[in-house]
Amino acid sequence: MTTQDMRKIVSTIAGTGSYLPAKILSNKDLETLVDTTDEWIFTRTGIRERHIAADGEFTSDLALEAAKNAIHAAGITADKIDLIIVATTTPDKIFPSVATMLQRKLGIAGYPAFDIQAVCSGFVYALATADNFIKAGAAKCALVIGAETFSRITDYSDRSNCILWGDGAGAVILCAAQADMHSKEGVISTHLHADGNYETMLHVPRKENGQDTVLMEGNAVFKMAVNTLDQIVDETLAANGMQKSDIDWLVPHQANIRIITATAKKLDMSMEKVIVTVDKHGNTSAASIPLALDVAVRDGRIKRGDVILMEAFGGGFTWGSALIRY
Repeated sequence: MTTQDMRKIVSTIAGTGSYLPAKILSNKDLETLVDTTDEWIFTRTGIRERHIAADGEFTSDLALEAAKNAIHAAGITADKIDLIIVATTTPDKIFPSVATMLQRKLGIAGYPAFDIQAVCSGFVYALATADNFIKAGAAKCALVIGAETFSRITDYSDRSNCILWGDGAGAVILCAAQADMHSKEGVISTHLHADGNYETMLHVPRKENGQDTVLMEGNAVFKMAVNTLDQIVDETLAANGMQKSDIDWLVPHQANIRIITATAKKLDMSMEKVIVTVDKHGNTSAASIPLALDVAVRDGRIKRGDVILMEAFGGGFTWGSALIRY
């Protein structure tokens, strides 16, 4: 057997990028809109502020800026990209997809471009899909993005809900590489799940007046999220024959500091090894994991060779994880 026969195709993160709208909505600002306080919001969620898209600033615009930053970080040009997947719940239009709009704005064409809708788990779903394209030989350089303008589906008179959501976009360039058959490089594994029986616990119903806004049973969702994420941590480690101590960084969906803390406890991990951006970003749904990843890569905490566990839980319900050697 040749050396070439002993190698496999893996997906590696060549670059990361992110973008946040300029407008910041603080907890103090929310005190003027609903009956709440900065202390109440922070104690229960860990959120201090969130970014809000400007009038005329759409999900594809946020995705474009994050994409440019990721492309620059990867040291490539846009014409090297042969697959675009955008995870979003808040597209510019019903159709066409944000991904095809982004493709046009990047000045490229011809290769597959499509959206994935798995709400807060969307980026993990998109990453898993791109990884499988690359491992199958159907793509060599994928642009994977989580982008949201959740403020457009937020009811700012609902004090239990409007405190959570923010807008933003995060991106990664995922490239094909070769690795030893037995090595754990790049995207090591992904694990995806869904259960549609819980639809109305977290959803956007279509109201008679045509206004679509998020409705959530907060306590029920919290309990389900903690239990489900506990299970997926065990599943991910078992699937790869790894121990909790093998994980260098947890990059979780930034929904609520209490959920993040519970997952860190499950991993016996110090919060110093958990990337937390929920205080500055709020819950940006599909954008939250790539936003947090980019922050930690750019400030030097996450370094090449580090093992990262990403995990998320979202409406549907959907949940998933990705284990990556950066």
